Amino acid sequence: MGKKKILIVEDDISIAEIERDFLEINGFDSFIVTNGTDGLREAASGEYHLILLDLMLPGLDGYEVTRRIRDSVDIPILMVTAKTEEFDKIRGLGLGADDYISKPFSPTELVARVKANIAQYERLTGGQSAKSDEIAAGNVRINLKARRVYVDENEIDLKNKEYELLLFLVSNPDTVFSKESLYERIWGMDAMGDIATVAVHINRLREKIERDSANPIYIQTVWGAGYRFKPSFRAQKQTTE
Repeated sequence: MGKKKILIVEDDISIAEIERDFLEINGFDSFIVTNGTDGLREAASGEYHLILLDLMLPGLDGYEVTRRIRDSVDIPILMVTAKTEEFDKIRGLGLGADDYISKPFSPTELVARVKANIAQYERLTGGQSAKSDEIAAGNVRINLKARRVYVDENEIDLKNKEYELLLFLVSNPDTVFSKESLYERIWGMDAMGDIATVAVHINRLREKIERDSANPIYIQTVWGAGYRFKPSFRAQKQTTE
């Protein structure tokens, strides 16, 4: 198998070259573009295993690039940002980015994040062929081959990590997972990132699969412990209305 190829979208060429050098030292191929328009063109080629995307780009910023990439490409997006405000991270994750790393960062952490996101993506997409084609839980149905999710037979649009998180929870019903354990299992890293990422994705999943996201009946919070998925509660509730 050939080297994994990383697309670096970064307008600061000195930072981009540092990212490229450390990735290539660690066995990756990489290609640099310095604006969002070129980033979109390269991403659409389907040649890359992960996109390393700066948010502050000339022309199309990283948010718009993320949104457009997610319309056509299903690979991990790792945001790189100098912004520290929680809103900026939440916005990027909400548009479909899988993870983020804040400047300044150590090259070692960058490489570890890239490896972990690629490995986790491949585990979740490559290991499903031996399973049943679908998983059903209550009124949620997941088509594993097509990576499509339906609620009440209506297809819903999920970003990469939203899909992976939902699939994991549905595959482990009635089991409580802490934010830390979910972060490690879905993002593939142990205590390296911000576990607030988990809460962001849980909230977005609730908005998409729950009738009332403020009062969820599928993805439940177990206070002081974490989250669990209740597979049949919703269907039972509907039959009694």
